[in-house]
Amino acid sequence: MGERFELPAELNIYGALDIRDKLLAWVAEHAGKGRDYLEVSARDVAEVDASGLQLLAALSNGEHPWRLVEASAAFAEACRTLGLSQWLDSRYTKIQGESA
Repeated sequence: MGERFELPAELNIYGALDIRDKLLAWVAEHAGKGRDYLEVSARDVAEVDASGLQLLAALSNGEHPWRLVEASAAFAEACRTLGLSQWLDSRYTKIQGESA
């Protein structure tokens, strides 16, 4: 599972630049390794704001497709609130802290 990018507990404006740099470095390292998509996990995200979600929106506009594979309840709620429910495709995403 070392192929996944694990989003931090605080996915907000205060850490956006650092997260962006780490995410871009990770994409550069893992893109083109024979996978159809990159895997991103938000299982540990406890706090998220629009700036944090904008990082993933920017990734969506890039040349490398990605898929959310895990999400915390806080992350899932933020996605729903901001109209990004498509990231929470139940075929791929396990949502932590929510009952099925």
